[in-house]
Amino acid sequence: MNNISHLNGENSTENTFEREEKLINEVKNILFKRMRLDKVALTSSALTRDYVKLELGRREREAFLCLFLDSQHRVIDSQVLFEGTIDGSMVHPREVLKAALKVNAAAMIFSHNHPSGVAEPSQADINITRRLKSALEVVDIRVLDHLIVGDNVVTSMAERGLV
Repeated sequence: MNNISHLNGENSTENTFEREEKLINEVKNILFKRMRLDKVALTSSALTRDYVKLELGRREREAFLCLFLDSQHRVIDSQVLFEGTIDGSMVHPREVLKAALKVNAAAMIFSHNHPSGVAEPSQADINITRRLKSALEVVDIRVLDHLIVGDNVVTSMAERGLV
């Protein structure tokens, strides 16, 4: 049985939600694979917003996503480095720095979700962004943005002058 027929419900033991989750995960994998293979440059805020919304928008707990980019802002890797509770997650600059150096990133975009649905940056979001930016500047890795995903809304901290 191929993946499509499986996801279309030919296996009656799975409920609709499980089939939809599998389909969403498959779409995310395809999207990310295309971004890497086609060497997509994240110069479009719409493309970046769509990707982080797809990756983080349906999560019930807060997750911190790092997009690792080369010097032309093409995607090298995408990783959820930290997961937390419904209203927070601990982000460790040392771990972000290690992950960025491992993939030889020249720039980064951060994103995390607010399961509450409110996509406004908190003071804690502003503070961790500043700490990450300072840590990464030491090794010449630029922080381009920090996106916050809420209920179908993505807020850019860079557009608000907070990065």
